[in-house]
Amino acid sequence: MFKRNLYFRIVSTFISVVMLSLFISYLINSIFFHQELFIEEEVSKISTGVAELVELIDVEKVPDLMETLEGFNLEMMIVNEEAIVYSSFSKPPLAINSESIQTIINSPEITSTVLPYHKREATRIVGSPIQMLNGEYALFIQINYEKEVVALKRIIAFTLFLVLFIGSVLILLASTHIVNPIKKLTDAAKQMATGNFSVRLKSKNKDEVGELINSFNYMASELEKIDKMREDFVSNVSHEIQSPLTSIKGFTKALQDDVIPKEHQKEYLDIIFQETERLSRLSENILRLASLDSEHHPYHPSKYRLDEQIRRTVLATEPQWKMKNIQINLDLKSLEIYADQDLFEQVWLNLITNAIRYSYENGIVDISLQGNKDEVFVSIKDTGKGIPEESIPHLFERFYKVDKARSSSVKGNGLGLSIVKKILLIHDCSIQVESEEGVGSIFTVRIPIYSDADRKL
Repeated sequence: MFKRNLYFRIVSTFISVVMLSLFISYLINSIFFHQELFIEEEVSKISTGVAELVELIDVEKVPDLMETLEGFNLEMMIVNEEAIVYSSFSKPPLAINSESIQTIINSPEITSTVLPYHKREATRIVGSPIQMLNGEYALFIQINYEKEVVALKRIIAFTLFLVLFIGSVLILLASTHIVNPIKKLTDAAKQMATGNFSVRLKSKNKDEVGELINSFNYMASELEKIDKMREDFVSNVSHEIQSPLTSIKGFTKALQDDVIPKEHQKEYLDIIFQETERLSRLSENILRLASLDSEHHPYHPSKYRLDEQIRRTVLATEPQWKMKNIQINLDLKSLEIYADQDLFEQVWLNLITNAIRYSYENGIVDISLQGNKDEVFVSIKDTGKGIPEESIPHLFERFYKVDKARSSSVKGNGLGLSIVKKILLIHDCSIQVESEEGVGSIFTVRIPIYSDADRKL
């Protein structure tokens, strides 16, 4: 469980990476330190300086100079073409041979030459030509800087480990700053899992963690809305179901107990039948909305005449508008659209039925179909009681009714316009509502026209 902790993972990853980086850096330094050009430059300068010094002092003092240089890890040897004249070497190095001696003696001027060496050696042998005892000689100086290398490696190692320690402490503090918001986010998610959708987190950061917290807050807000919609949905469905069931139960009980005279029984049976129809419509609309909300609702678009479909819908509602003696005026331009014919038939049926339902007796319903190369507009205007301005934004909410008392005088369960809105969204269409109380309402549907190429996409 501890290994899965994000804090542990951040810290361990950082320390592992830093340790690996330090090890590689130390290894590279150790390998290439001996080959650095500045070392050869320094030993050449030292050799040149010693050669000039030997030429300046008396020959008798050369042994004293050698003894002094040994204290600085410098061994010196002076040779000519015949033999060794002076030497502080316990044993002449292999690099000093007759060929190298000849090369140094024949050099035109005092120039230092670094003899060949092994890559990992911490010593350099430098040869320089000198004038001594009125003759040509070769001065060889062996410089041993092993102690300096060891001391430098220790300093580098100490510095690297100091960097590791300081970096580890800082990453511990920085990781706390990074991990704390995520811990809070985890706690908030656990609260949300228990049903507390009001939880919110504050974040001043604009980095990825800040974006994650903002996304979480947005998700919590949307889930809170969905939960509220669910509660309202359950409440509304319960109310819509309970009301007709109460009526059916009461009237059925009265008929069973012979409380209602026989001459009035038909009237009560008609009420029971109407309430049953109301329940049937409610369940049908709920199932239709559930189907539209799912991704598996059958969708079969095709090209068809919209004006003919609206005419058929008006004819289908003839019993309703004739009962209220409503005049239907049609102004339909011959237009074709590409859509699911069955779904759009439900749209026109719901809108025209609402226009008839909320119109006064002897009213007028105007239905217009116009369009251009880009869009088609269908307008349904009634001369009814109108809709209060504050109610218009809520018209397409599920179970919303302008009649707050939920009067049964006007049939409906508040799902018709929700179904209309959902179908239009599926088709990338829109609907606008204009209304004035006591004058009437106008519902305008905008349908975009797509080319054949767009439809294929």
